[in-house]
Amino acid sequence: MHGTPTFDPVQLKTFLAVAETRNFTRAAERLGISQPTVSQHVRKLEQAAKRVLVARDTRDVRLTDNGDAMAGFARTILAANDAATRYFSGAAMRGRLRFGTADDLAITGLPRILREFRQLYPQINLELTVSQSDQLHRRLKAGQLDLVFVKWVSGAQEGEVVKQDTFAWVGLEQTVLEPGSPVPVIVYPAPSLSRKLALDALENHGRTWRITCSTKQISGVLAALRAGIGIAVMPTSLVPDDLKVITKRFDLPPVGDVDFTLIRNPLANTEVVDALTQAIMGRKLTPLSRR
Repeated sequence: MHGTPTFDPVQLKTFLAVAETRNFTRAAERLGISQPTVSQHVRKLEQAAKRVLVARDTRDVRLTDNGDAMAGFARTILAANDAATRYFSGAAMRGRLRFGTADDLAITGLPRILREFRQLYPQINLELTVSQSDQLHRRLKAGQLDLVFVKWVSGAQEGEVVKQDTFAWVGLEQTVLEPGSPVPVIVYPAPSLSRKLALDALENHGRTWRITCSTKQISGVLAALRAGIGIAVMPTSLVPDDLKVITKRFDLPPVGDVDFTLIRNPLANTEVVDALTQAIMGRKLTPLSRR
């Protein structure tokens, strides 16, 4: 149709580099082009979109609301373009990938990464399993999964660490723990890394405890926390905004560190596993929602 904007993939790629670095100079270095060229590409993209995409001053570069929208479209367009190129060049990656993820890691940006991965590699049959980390690890060792993304003991030296984090005690802002009373704890069923570390930490510090909720899913943990029936241990980076870290407030014992780790089956299709590993390692895993 006349007047319908067309977006140049080269300009989209440059814009994404600016969006991800928040800096025109670093974007130019990443792409191996000059800074004026970066500015030109962004300006032409804004002209095509008929919208301001980047707000900048002497100290700061940030995306406008339209810029945030364009970044999402750009990733989709570039992924589809790459997938089409590989498909019609006969170089499309094929195979099956049995991927498992811990359920609380699935509330990060992981679903978006998986969606983009499927767009980029439509010939790969991606099978997803969501479960607890220990169960996923056992299935990996049994040859039932090709790659797992789990919460693992910090410094375990197995797999590739995507992110290092620290466990924290979490509850509602208005949480009250009566002195001398057992600590009301919300946990996953055994075996569970967070359960074991939490209960061991309490016992080692002479604190009595009682389990007020045992649930297999992060949705159950969050529901119990929001109902105020106890406190739980969570990776600090995954704590929603309506819940609070209360470790220091009630002198609760430290629980320890945790690694978000990718562990692969050495017998799996190396090329396919490498592709998803790189997709996850290259993206931030902030929570999808802070509701």
